[in-house]
Amino acid sequence: MSEQPLSILYRDASLVVVNKPAGMLVHRSWLDKGETRFVMQTLRDQIGQHVYPLHRLDKPTSGVLVFALSREVASLMMPQFAQGQIKKAYYAVVRGWITEPGRLDYPLVEEQDKIADKDASQTPTAKPAVTDYQPLASVELPIATGRYATSRYSLVAMQPQTGRKHQLRRHMHHLSHPIIGDTTHGDGRHNRVFREHFHCHQLLLHASEIQFIHPVSAETVKVQAPFDTRWQHVLSALEWDVPGITYSE
Repeated sequence: MSEQPLSILYRDASLVVVNKPAGMLVHRSWLDKGETRFVMQTLRDQIGQHVYPLHRLDKPTSGVLVFALSREVASLMMPQFAQGQIKKAYYAVVRGWITEPGRLDYPLVEEQDKIADKDASQTPTAKPAVTDYQPLASVELPIATGRYATSRYSLVAMQPQTGRKHQLRRHMHHLSHPIIGDTTHGDGRHNRVFREHFHCHQLLLHASEIQFIHPVSAETVKVQAPFDTRWQHVLSALEWDVPGITYSE
């Protein structure tokens, strides 16, 4: 049985942008030795040339992911990421109702891996982390969780202004609106609601859009990544019809 090809959203002589599936690692990692399929290797085999990742998405996060097609282009693009010039947009389903847009300016201490960072000599310090967010839709379901007879959820758009590890997941947790499906920073009771009632076993965090200056043409490039079928199922079940949201064919 052949592997499912990646959805290519944009490609030219310098760059290629794909819609990363949820649950797929960007590249090989000794921390996930059991994994056999990776975006980087799959894309390389699919287009027949080497690719160079310019940023990353967590394994459970779906959405837009950019690769350079040469080391030279990668070196030209990296300053845009390092200097925060890349514009990114995400969607997430979170616990509770968010009724007003806001900006969370809440520094984050980098999360260290128990194995990879076990010999780190210095305790990491908190670094600036800023996230803008806007509520798009909400729902109250007749499903009991804990001491409450109903469960409330919101669909939010988010734009990270910095790029800290797990920033969106940690920021929404800090706001007491954890993202559904987050097994590290989320709420297990509400994750269970979505597994049992909507057959959703994935993190509901999607990188929907990226915008950057092309390193060769100097033109502005904006690429959008449509939702996968699981996202479509959840939005349909919750009766959320939000203008501007795109779906996979």
